[in-house]
Amino acid sequence: MPVAAPRGGNAAAISPALLRQRIVDLVGDATLELSARDHTNATTCRDLIPPGRAIYINFAPGDSPAGTVETAKLLQRAGFRPVPHVAARHLTGKVQLEDFLARLNGEAGVDEVLAIAGDRDRPAGPYQSSLQLIESGAFARHGIARIGIAGYPEGHPKISARELDNALRLKLARAHLEGLSPAIVTQFAFDAQPILDWIRRTRGEGITAPLRVGLAGPASIGTLTKYALRCGVGNSLRMLMGRQASVARLLTESGPEPVIGELARADVDALGISGLHFFNFGGVARTGTWMRAVARGDFTLAAEGRGFKAAL
Repeated sequence: MPVAAPRGGNAAAISPALLRQRIVDLVGDATLELSARDHTNATTCRDLIPPGRAIYINFAPGDSPAGTVETAKLLQRAGFRPVPHVAARHLTGKVQLEDFLARLNGEAGVDEVLAIAGDRDRPAGPYQSSLQLIESGAFARHGIARIGIAGYPEGHPKISARELDNALRLKLARAHLEGLSPAIVTQFAFDAQPILDWIRRTRGEGITAPLRVGLAGPASIGTLTKYALRCGVGNSLRMLMGRQASVARLLTESGPEPVIGELARADVDALGISGLHFFNFGGVARTGTWMRAVARGDFTLAAEGRGFKAAL
């Protein structure tokens, strides 16, 4: 069981060689997600991402189960493991849920999904939360063995911290009861400290599920601001906006190097961080190119030892 590190443990001394290796390991095993609407993304991924990697398929307002199935099939043919989002509030009912999962497994070989509530104020059917999807038993009936559950280091704009904590425990417990192997994928953030604080608190409460840290891939400040405000991560965004030069370098030219540098300085193994997960707000090609450069070690550490710069 991972042991919670004390606050501030990410500032511990670490050799440059070990820091570089941790950065390579974190990025080298990272997953990413793409839109179900752009079917050219499967080809882009094949050119940039190692085969066999899990690639998530998000489910945005206006998307459909049929479109997600088609994208999953394209990714499978390209040699990847598609991991679709299954959004509770977008489903019309049991029949659609069962058909969706049956097609994902039967046509695209999907055995892992990310269960989410979905960005929709009024549910399309009876499901309001991902917990209800897990409780339905539909995942196991249709060959789903692993399930991702969302974590929120900076909270949620519509749900209290206490409710989020309770829901996470309930979903993990119910997933185990249903015979599913759960893992946590966190919402993206632009500051390492709330991420590390949340992980330490979560581990301290006895939650040991594998965990991937969500981060935004390279994108313009305007694009990232839009998504940050929509998803409730304004606190770390405001912190970055106070350092305009750093923001431009981090979000426009390279990627989230300072955040990854701080995560790498922490005791990754003790915190149970299994890898990173990138949200591709700036596009799959941009994120994939950056990931490939860092994973092969094409970067230089910052002089102050807190970040790095990829050689693109």
